[in-house]
Order: sequence, then C-alpha cells, then structure tokens
Amino acid sequence: MLLQKKFNKYLNSFLPILTSINYKNELTIIIPVNKVFSIFFFLKNHSHTQFKILSDLVVIDYPQKGVRFEIVYNLLSLRFNTRLKVKINVNELQTVNSIVSIYNVAGWLEREAWDMFGIIFSNHPDLRRILTDYGFEGHPLRKDFPLSGFLEVYYNELKKQVIYKPVNLSQQYKSFEFKKPWVN
Repeated sequence: MLLQKKFNKYLNSFLPILTSINYKNELTIIIPVNKVFSIFFFLKNHSHTQFKILSDLVVIDYPQKGVRFEIVYNLLSLRFNTRLKVKINVNELQTVNSIVSIYNVAGWLEREAWDMFGIIFSNHPDLRRILTDYGFEGHPLRKDFPLSGFLEVYYNELKKQVIYKPVNLSQQYKSFEFKKPWVN
C-alpha cells in the first residue's frame, strides 16, 4: 500500500491528473480528455511506468449526467507487476484522441466503443462499425436506445434477400390481478 501511494505521488508530479483514487489496492487516475495521447505515451514508454499492455477499454453510459460517458482504459505493466485504470469523461459531441499509434490493440477497442456508444476517436485509421451492420442507425449500448431496436431484420426466402422493416410492437391489453397473477 505504501508503494502504491508513492507511485501515485510520483505520477501526480509528472502528469496532469485531475483525481487519483486508491481502492482495494488498485490505482485509478482520472485525466483530462485533451491530454489522452501524451499521458498514454508517457505511461507506456517511461522507464518507471512501463505500462506496455492495454488489456481493455470499457465505456460506461450515464445519460443523466452532463458529461455522459466514462471511458476506462485498463493498463498492465509486466515489468512492475502493476495494473492501472485510466479514466476520462466525455460528452456525446466530444472527440477523444485515438491511441492506436501507441497501443495497436486500441484499434479494435475504439471501433467497438464507436459502434456501441457513438464515441468518436480522432486520428483513428479505420473508425467504422465492427459489431453491427454498416446501415445500422444508432448505438445499441446507449441507455436511451430502445430494447427492441428500430428495425426488424429477417431473410425472405422468396425474394432471396435480407428485409429491413420498422418494428411494430402490438400487445393486447390484459387485465392483471395481483393476488393470482398466473390465472387468466
């Protein structure tokens, strides 16, 4: 724990960290969006950090907040056997600098964040959909995306093609008795 506090103090002396949190022996730093590229470059290449592996990129959606998305980068230093979480907060219209030139794996992770949440990564070499169709409208992991989606997709055997049509949800009214809900 003492070593982690010293490392936290060391990082704060070099980097423009907004907040740092020690929770359950794990360090999390929150950084400004406009410093993403330079901070990740430092964390990977500095001799006292050596976070050579980006293991994951996670996006959390808080639609009620003004700054809607929280992006969490999980880093690993094999040399020092240390993990670090780096968080940034962005709104819907804000772009984030891509770190593909620092961590190659970020290419897929950032494409997934774009496809599922609509977060735009500037300077990304190939920012396109990865999990949904190219004509797909919206971003399905946003909390305000409808659970049933906007379009129904099915294959028509007679026409030999995929058909897209708007979702039509019709449900009969059913009276519900709370004492015996299983009886009609």
